[in-house]
Amino acid sequence: MENGDVRIHYEERGEGFPVLAFAPGGMRSAIEWWSAAPWDVPEALSGDHRVVLMDQRNAGESWAPVRADDGWDSSTDDHLALLDHLGIERCHLVGMCIGGSFIANLIRRAPERVAAAVVLQPIGLEDNRDLFHGTFADFAEQQGDRHPEASEQDWASFRDNLYGRDDVLFSVPDEAVARFDVPLLVFAGGDEPHPASASSMLAEVAPDATLVERWKAPEYNEAARESIASFLEVHTRA
Repeated sequence: MENGDVRIHYEERGEGFPVLAFAPGGMRSAIEWWSAAPWDVPEALSGDHRVVLMDQRNAGESWAPVRADDGWDSSTDDHLALLDHLGIERCHLVGMCIGGSFIANLIRRAPERVAAAVVLQPIGLEDNRDLFHGTFADFAEQQGDRHPEASEQDWASFRDNLYGRDDVLFSVPDEAVARFDVPLLVFAGGDEPHPASASSMLAEVAPDATLVERWKAPEYNEAARESIASFLEVHTRA
Protein backbone atom coordinates (compact mmCIF):
# COMPACT_ATOMS: atom_id res chain seq x y z
CA MET A 1 0.00 0.00 0.00
CA GLU A 2 1.23 3.47 -0.85
CA ASN A 3 -0.14 6.38 1.15
CA GLY A 4 1.63 9.56 0.14
CA ASP A 5 5.33 8.95 0.82
CA VAL A 6 4.62 5.95 3.07
CA ARG A 7 4.86 2.39 1.72
CA ILE A 8 3.38 -0.41 3.83
CA HIS A 9 4.00 -4.07 3.07
CA TYR A 10 1.12 -6.33 4.06
CA GLU A 11 -0.04 -9.90 3.53
CA GLU A 12 -3.40 -11.64 3.91
CA ARG A 13 -4.27 -15.14 5.06
CA GLY A 14 -7.62 -16.89 5.28
CA GLU A 15 -11.18 -15.68 4.84
CA GLY A 16 -13.91 -14.43 7.14
CA PHE A 17 -14.32 -11.50 9.52
CA PRO A 18 -11.10 -9.47 9.31
CA VAL A 19 -8.35 -9.40 11.92
CA LEU A 20 -5.57 -6.80 11.72
CA ALA A 21 -2.48 -8.24 13.40
CA PHE A 22 0.43 -6.26 14.87
CA ALA A 23 3.57 -8.36 15.30
CA PRO A 24 6.02 -8.27 18.21
CA GLY A 25 9.56 -7.00 17.73
CA GLY A 26 9.44 -3.48 19.13
CA MET A 27 10.43 -0.88 16.56
CA ARG A 28 11.23 -3.76 14.19
CA SER A 29 7.65 -5.05 14.30
CA ALA A 30 7.31 -7.01 11.06
CA ILE A 31 5.45 -10.10 9.91
CA GLU A 32 8.46 -12.36 10.41
CA TRP A 33 8.51 -11.55 14.14
CA TRP A 34 5.38 -13.61 14.71
CA SER A 35 7.82 -16.51 14.74
CA ALA A 36 8.89 -15.28 18.20
CA ALA A 37 5.42 -15.97 19.63
CA PRO A 38 4.76 -19.15 21.65
CA TRP A 39 2.69 -20.39 18.69
CA ASP A 40 1.83 -19.15 15.19
CA VAL A 41 -0.93 -16.74 16.12
CA PRO A 42 -1.83 -15.63 12.55
CA GLU A 43 -1.96 -19.21 11.31
CA ALA A 44 -4.20 -20.20 14.21
CA LEU A 45 -6.64 -17.41 13.32
CA SER A 46 -6.61 -17.80 9.54
CA GLY A 47 -8.90 -20.84 9.56
CA ASP A 48 -11.88 -18.64 10.50
CA HIS A 49 -10.76 -15.10 9.72
CA ARG A 50 -9.26 -12.88 7.07
CA VAL A 51 -5.98 -12.10 8.80
CA VAL A 52 -4.15 -8.97 7.64
CA LEU A 53 -0.46 -8.91 8.57
CA MET A 54 1.79 -5.90 8.13
CA ASP A 55 5.33 -4.65 8.48
CA GLN A 56 5.18 -1.45 10.52
CA ARG A 57 6.73 1.68 9.01
CA ASN A 58 10.50 1.30 8.69
CA ALA A 59 10.36 -2.37 9.63
CA GLY A 60 10.61 -5.31 7.25
CA GLU A 61 9.69 -4.14 3.77
CA SER A 62 7.79 -0.99 4.82
CA TRP A 63 9.22 2.51 4.65
CA ALA A 64 8.28 6.00 5.74
CA PRO A 65 10.25 9.23 6.15
CA VAL A 66 11.39 10.07 9.66
CA ARG A 67 10.25 13.46 10.93
CA ALA A 68 10.42 15.23 14.28
CA ASP A 69 6.66 14.98 14.83
CA ASP A 70 6.50 11.21 14.26
CA GLY A 71 5.03 9.14 17.05
CA TRP A 72 2.22 6.72 17.85
CA ASP A 73 -0.25 8.62 15.72
CA SER A 74 1.97 8.13 12.68
CA SER A 75 1.58 4.37 13.00
CA THR A 76 -2.14 4.65 13.69
CA ASP A 77 -2.48 6.71 10.51
CA ASP A 78 -0.87 3.76 8.67
CA HIS A 79 -3.26 1.28 10.29
CA LEU A 80 -6.34 3.27 9.36
CA ALA A 81 -5.05 3.87 5.84
CA LEU A 82 -4.47 0.13 5.38
CA LEU A 83 -8.00 -0.69 6.58
CA ASP A 84 -9.37 1.89 4.15
CA HIS A 85 -7.20 0.52 1.35
CA LEU A 86 -8.61 -2.96 1.93
CA GLY A 87 -12.19 -1.76 2.30
CA ILE A 88 -12.41 -2.95 5.92
CA GLU A 89 -14.84 -0.89 7.97
CA ARG A 90 -14.62 -2.92 11.17
CA CYS A 91 -12.25 -5.62 12.38
CA HIS A 92 -10.71 -7.39 15.31
CA LEU A 93 -7.21 -6.43 16.42
CA VAL A 94 -4.52 -8.81 17.64
CA GLY A 95 -1.16 -7.50 18.82
CA MET A 96 1.85 -8.67 20.78
CA CYS A 97 4.54 -6.61 22.52
CA ILE A 98 4.50 -3.13 20.92
CA GLY A 99 1.28 -4.27 19.28
CA GLY A 100 -0.49 -3.56 22.56
CA SER A 101 0.38 0.11 22.31
CA PHE A 102 -0.68 0.19 18.66
CA ILE A 103 -4.01 -1.35 19.65
CA ALA A 104 -4.55 1.12 22.49
CA ASN A 105 -4.03 4.13 20.25
CA LEU A 106 -6.22 2.74 17.47
CA ILE A 107 -9.02 2.16 19.97
CA ARG A 108 -8.55 5.71 21.28
CA ARG A 109 -8.61 7.17 17.78
CA ALA A 110 -11.25 5.05 16.05
CA PRO A 111 -13.19 2.76 18.43
CA GLU A 112 -15.94 2.33 15.85
CA ARG A 113 -13.49 0.42 13.63
CA VAL A 114 -12.71 -2.21 16.32
CA ALA A 115 -15.04 -5.08 17.22
CA ALA A 116 -12.69 -6.67 19.80
CA ALA A 117 -8.99 -6.84 20.56
CA VAL A 118 -6.51 -9.42 21.83
CA VAL A 119 -3.39 -7.99 23.51
CA LEU A 120 -0.48 -10.35 24.23
CA GLN A 121 2.16 -9.18 26.74
CA PRO A 122 2.00 -5.44 26.00
CA ILE A 123 5.03 -3.27 26.54
CA GLY A 124 4.78 -0.85 29.44
CA LEU A 125 6.54 1.67 31.61
CA GLU A 126 7.90 0.36 34.93
CA ASP A 127 11.29 1.86 35.81
CA ASN A 128 12.49 0.74 32.36
CA ARG A 129 12.54 3.85 30.19
CA ASP A 130 16.27 3.43 29.58
CA LEU A 131 15.54 0.04 28.01
CA PHE A 132 13.22 1.58 25.44
CA HIS A 133 15.59 4.46 24.78
CA GLY A 134 18.32 1.89 24.18
CA THR A 135 16.30 -0.22 21.75
CA PHE A 136 15.25 2.94 19.93
CA ALA A 137 18.90 4.03 19.64
CA ASP A 138 19.76 0.65 18.10
CA PHE A 139 16.86 1.01 15.67
CA ALA A 140 17.87 4.54 14.69
CA GLU A 141 21.48 3.48 14.13
CA GLN A 142 20.44 0.60 11.89
CA GLN A 143 18.00 2.79 9.96
CA GLY A 144 20.27 5.80 9.61
CA ASP A 145 21.48 5.12 6.08
CA ARG A 146 17.89 4.73 4.86
CA HIS A 147 16.94 8.17 6.15
CA PRO A 148 19.22 10.95 4.96
CA GLU A 149 16.25 13.30 5.47
CA ALA A 150 16.37 12.84 9.26
CA SER A 151 18.62 14.84 11.56
CA GLU A 152 19.75 13.79 15.03
CA GLN A 153 17.16 16.18 16.40
CA ASP A 154 14.44 14.48 14.33
CA TRP A 155 15.39 11.08 15.73
CA ALA A 156 15.50 12.42 19.30
CA SER A 157 12.10 14.04 18.95
CA PHE A 158 10.66 10.86 17.45
CA ARG A 159 12.02 8.83 20.38
CA ASP A 160 10.58 11.21 22.95
CA ASN A 161 7.19 11.22 21.22
CA LEU A 162 7.13 7.45 21.64
CA TYR A 163 8.75 6.87 25.01
CA GLY A 164 8.96 10.23 26.74
CA ARG A 165 5.56 10.25 28.40
CA ASP A 166 4.77 8.80 31.82
CA ASP A 167 1.73 6.76 30.78
CA VAL A 168 1.95 3.01 31.31
CA LEU A 169 1.20 1.95 27.73
CA PHE A 170 3.10 4.95 26.30
CA SER A 171 0.71 5.47 23.38
CA VAL A 172 -2.35 6.68 25.30
CA PRO A 173 -2.95 8.57 28.55
CA ASP A 174 -3.68 6.21 31.44
CA GLU A 175 -7.08 7.82 31.95
CA ALA A 176 -8.07 7.04 28.35
CA VAL A 177 -8.02 3.29 29.08
CA ALA A 178 -11.06 3.68 31.33
CA ARG A 179 -13.00 4.95 28.31
CA PHE A 180 -12.21 2.02 26.01
CA ASP A 181 -15.54 0.80 24.65
CA VAL A 182 -14.08 -2.37 23.09
CA PRO A 183 -13.94 -5.91 24.55
CA LEU A 184 -10.35 -6.88 25.37
CA LEU A 185 -8.63 -10.20 26.02
CA VAL A 186 -5.29 -9.44 27.68
CA PHE A 187 -2.46 -11.96 28.05
CA ALA A 188 -0.09 -11.16 30.89
CA GLY A 189 3.50 -10.09 30.43
CA GLY A 190 6.25 -10.78 32.91
CA ASP A 191 9.65 -9.43 31.88
CA GLU A 192 11.37 -6.06 31.65
CA PRO A 193 9.94 -4.76 28.36
CA HIS A 194 6.54 -6.38 29.04
CA PRO A 195 6.00 -5.89 32.79
CA ALA A 196 3.07 -7.65 34.43
CA SER A 197 1.93 -4.25 35.70
CA ALA A 198 1.14 -3.09 32.14
CA SER A 199 -1.13 -6.00 31.26
CA SER A 200 -2.72 -5.87 34.73
CA MET A 201 -3.45 -2.17 34.42
CA LEU A 202 -5.04 -2.64 31.00
CA ALA A 203 -7.19 -5.53 32.21
CA GLU A 204 -8.22 -3.79 35.43
CA VAL A 205 -8.94 -0.32 34.07
CA ALA A 206 -10.56 -1.07 30.70
CA PRO A 207 -14.31 -1.55 31.25
CA ASP A 208 -14.66 -4.84 29.34
CA ALA A 209 -11.38 -6.74 29.69
CA THR A 210 -10.30 -10.21 30.79
CA LEU A 211 -6.77 -11.11 31.91
CA VAL A 212 -5.18 -14.46 31.03
CA GLU A 213 -2.20 -15.08 33.28
CA ARG A 214 -0.97 -18.52 32.15
CA TRP A 215 -0.47 -18.92 28.43
CA LYS A 216 3.18 -18.96 27.34
CA ALA A 217 4.32 -22.37 28.61
CA PRO A 218 3.67 -25.21 26.14
CA GLU A 219 1.14 -26.87 28.44
CA TYR A 220 -1.05 -23.75 28.28
CA ASN A 221 -0.75 -23.04 24.55
CA GLU A 222 -3.78 -25.03 23.41
CA ALA A 223 -6.08 -23.50 26.02
CA ALA A 224 -4.79 -20.02 25.12
CA ARG A 225 -5.44 -20.59 21.42
CA GLU A 226 -8.93 -21.80 22.18
CA SER A 227 -9.64 -18.80 24.40
CA ILE A 228 -8.69 -16.42 21.59
CA ALA A 229 -10.81 -18.32 19.07
CA SER A 230 -13.82 -18.32 21.39
CA PHE A 231 -13.40 -14.66 22.31
CA LEU A 232 -13.26 -13.54 18.69
CA GLU A 233 -16.15 -15.78 17.70
CA VAL A 234 -18.39 -14.27 20.38
CA HIS A 235 -17.54 -10.73 19.38
CA THR A 236 -17.82 -11.44 15.67
CA ARG A 237 -21.46 -12.36 16.23
CA ALA A 238 -22.12 -9.47 18.60
